[in-house]
Amino acid sequence: MIYTLLPVYLGYPLFCPAGLILEISKNVFLSMIEPNQAPMRLELEESDIFSQYFLYSRAEIVFVLREAAQKNRMMTVYFDMGHSFFLSSVLEVSPEGLIIDCSNQEETNQKALSTARLLCTMSVDQVKVQFALNGVRRTFQEGKPAFWSALPTSLLRLQRREHFRIPTPAANPLICQIPIPSDAEGAPPLCFPLLDLSVGGMGLKVEKKDIARFSYDALFEACVLSLPEAEQVKFGLGVRTVLEINTNIAHPHFRVGCEFVDCPRSLPILIQRYITALERERKARLSGLE
Repeated sequence: MIYTLLPVYLGYPLFCPAGLILEISKNVFLSMIEPNQAPMRLELEESDIFSQYFLYSRAEIVFVLREAAQKNRMMTVYFDMGHSFFLSSVLEVSPEGLIIDCSNQEETNQKALSTARLLCTMSVDQVKVQFALNGVRRTFQEGKPAFWSALPTSLLRLQRREHFRIPTPAANPLICQIPIPSDAEGAPPLCFPLLDLSVGGMGLKVEKKDIARFSYDALFEACVLSLPEAEQVKFGLGVRTVLEINTNIAHPHFRVGCEFVDCPRSLPILIQRYITALERERKARLSGLE
């Protein structure tokens, strides 16, 4: 079910007074999630694969968590083998520990207090941040109930930027055609607008009705990207991230981050040419030359 994606990747606050963000989000999103559904796997638990993105310096961990607190980023705290969770945020950070919001449900708080390990995940400036807490205990923050925990010994900050990524035009978006397996013979490919592009991959804008097709590591073959004044080439796409980017509950949509797989040698050249032209146009507009 797609509902489990929402709390894991939620990283964008609602546009309302800061003090209301967390409570509104809790009430809205908790009603949309099926409690028996397990969350997507967390990169935090695959340290052998993502070892290069882990921080172990206490000073660096404090810096990242304080930034999350200052920006009031919402996070999801998982426990009980991923079958239980609550929405929270980092309230205060010191070299010894951190204070986070507790759940507004006492039953959930009791379960969390009896858990030895809790997994936290959030997004800070579109960078995925994950860490584990070795238990929590009750405390108060500005007179309100909260949880305290010792500072995590490591923190995953997943920001893969091997290639320069540029936002693509929203008014006249690039379109990627993806053949989707279907029972109907000869079914046309589905078309998705791009949100951003690099020589290593792309970000697709996907509506809720289609998001179930884009599970992690899903592979699509014979995809086609339509670039201005360029030949069409076919390539493969592998799904790497799924991020909910629209807080409009009536019309939610997602950014699906995809990596190029088995692409022809001409594709990176065509994309780099397009990115260069787009950057040139953008700089010209900023300087008032157009």
